[in-house]
Amino acid sequence: MVADHEKDKGTAVSGLLQDMVLDSEDVEEFLTKLVTVAGHTLSAEDDEVLCGVTLLRARTKTTVASNSLEAQKMDEVQYEYDDGPCLRAAREGTVQNVPDFDVEERFTEYSRAIADHGMRSALGVPIPLEGEGEGEATAALNFYSPLVDAFNQDAIEAAEGFAAEVSASLRLAVRIAKLTESTADMRSAMESRTTIDLAVGVIMGQNRCSQDAAMSILKAASSTRNVKLREVAASVLRSLGQEPASTHFQ
Repeated sequence: MVADHEKDKGTAVSGLLQDMVLDSEDVEEFLTKLVTVAGHTLSAEDDEVLCGVTLLRARTKTTVASNSLEAQKMDEVQYEYDDGPCLRAAREGTVQNVPDFDVEERFTEYSRAIADHGMRSALGVPIPLEGEGEGEATAALNFYSPLVDAFNQDAIEAAEGFAAEVSASLRLAVRIAKLTESTADMRSAMESRTTIDLAVGVIMGQNRCSQDAAMSILKAASSTRNVKLREVAASVLRSLGQEPASTHFQ
């Protein structure tokens, strides 16, 4: 499916990705540009290939970027059945090519479901994420086409080359995402702790009791109302006309 003149696109991928990283404001924007280029690389004049990036982490399956809403939907069909070429590519680290879903026997139920959405062939190409820790994160480029035999050997080789080129950039993006999540979790924990500590201080002043006694009062209220401790603490602060605390840190 990949014509000779389109193979030339692959030679410029490295430089293009560098420009994309510099021009992107965040990870999501970068990955969206990435799948747009990947889909275009494997597309032909009569077939616009759908493309997405699946990221498997711990217990989650996520399409972190797609070149269209339709591509996102096709990934979600695969997640529903917890099997398919793209998930196997990410999990097993091997290319998974489906020339025709109508005769595919590896995942029968999923094949019928995806065919009902008008897709006849698909290609899953693993994106190496070495260094992320065993079992922590795996990824794959997902390609879907309404044509039978859309991904010939030239297309597969082009996709493999593209995946190899984007590996380092995607690995960096995953690490950035991890750091962002860690920072958000830390910020949330610190803000909760600050709010609770302030509420404990208020209760100590109002009841002239110890810190342990004030915390016990707060926990009892949390249990009785069946709400989180931070929410009870926040309500204590609001009763004095104060908003829950915001913690600032670098």
